[in-house]
Amino acid sequence: MSGPGGICRDCMTFASAPAGRCRSCGSPRVLRHPEFATLSIAHIDCDAFYAAIEKRDDPSLADKPVIIGGGKRGVVSTACYVARTYGVKSAMPMFKALKACPHAVVIKPNMEKYVREGRTIRAMMTDLTPLVQPVSIDEAFLDLSGTERLHGAPPAVTLARFARRVEDELALSVSVGLSFNKFLAKIASDLDKPRGFAVIGRAEAVSFLADKPIGIIPGVGKVTQERLARDGVITIGDVQRRDLADLARRYGDEGLRLARLARAEDTRRVEPERETKSISAETTFDEDIGDMERLLPILLRLSEKVATRLRHAEFSAKGLTLKLKTADFKIRTRARSGFPPTQLSSRIYDVGRELLAKEATGERFRLIGIGASDLGTAEEADRGDLVDTGAAREATMERAIDKLRERFGRDAVQRGLVFGARKKEG
Repeated sequence: MSGPGGICRDCMTFASAPAGRCRSCGSPRVLRHPEFATLSIAHIDCDAFYAAIEKRDDPSLADKPVIIGGGKRGVVSTACYVARTYGVKSAMPMFKALKACPHAVVIKPNMEKYVREGRTIRAMMTDLTPLVQPVSIDEAFLDLSGTERLHGAPPAVTLARFARRVEDELALSVSVGLSFNKFLAKIASDLDKPRGFAVIGRAEAVSFLADKPIGIIPGVGKVTQERLARDGVITIGDVQRRDLADLARRYGDEGLRLARLARAEDTRRVEPERETKSISAETTFDEDIGDMERLLPILLRLSEKVATRLRHAEFSAKGLTLKLKTADFKIRTRARSGFPPTQLSSRIYDVGRELLAKEATGERFRLIGIGASDLGTAEEADRGDLVDTGAAREATMERAIDKLRERFGRDAVQRGLVFGARKKEG
């Protein structure tokens, strides 16, 4: 093995001793691994991202359980690690989360702030390598192959420095998983949270996986796990011991995929860009709503969010989908496509209103959402023509509203429908 034998993740001192604390600062956070200098595929995941940002911005929350999510009828977006000790988890219904942790501080998501921080961290990632594949706002895969000469250190050291930089500059933390493929890098990043850095090398990969539950394999959900359990497959080791032909006969292509991953084989590359297929916004109500007059102002606010996100992402939309969830949790979607590319909230709202009018016939809903699809470039948006002469004027107005809201807050400018609805609610 070439290069240093390890690195202290606190003082960034190279460590050559086989074990123990850092000789320079005494920290126990010394990263060592026999394949330290040769692995280059990483998964980086921000720790309790939304909650961590809120705690950073409000120090009074530091030692309190914090839940980011909607009202009582919503779900948990993120829970800080204090709240997690009470059993609160992401995607848990809010009423269950508050039952488990009634003294938690609940904060509504501020997506604009979270996206801004996520973009800053993403830019830091691209300083390491151009091969960054975003998975979500707060996680990504990186391929640092061939970057040792650029950074003067193997990828493990570069990643440790990156994690330290995020803490120093943003007062946030990340966990890093390092391996030789994406499957193992993702597993590694979950092993030592928060502020973790775990490594899975080639030599131990198959034995490491053997006693892990089959559910850690991507795509193996609850139904699949139950089916596999009926056939005696509980752990990844059970797959490793099965005959390949038997797996193929029982489960088809999925059986072959399980066999490959069980043997730590994953040939997927880190793809620098992933095509954005849709941009959407939705909200869950505190109580079921069936009144069109109450639904329309909410739809307008969501249309404004989608329009703003389209402009920030430099996309336009030629298709829209209305999403509704009924009181008995059934999802209903209605779509329209083929209209001129737009970034205008008024036009998104007009289409959404027409779709909603066909559904809001007295039935009550617990969720409404609007999504833009069939995305094109910003240059295509709202050009207008001899008949449609107002598009350019509307686009200028909405961009001006964006700037006012960025400076003075989202409530600085309100449209008449929204303002009127809020006045009635107040």
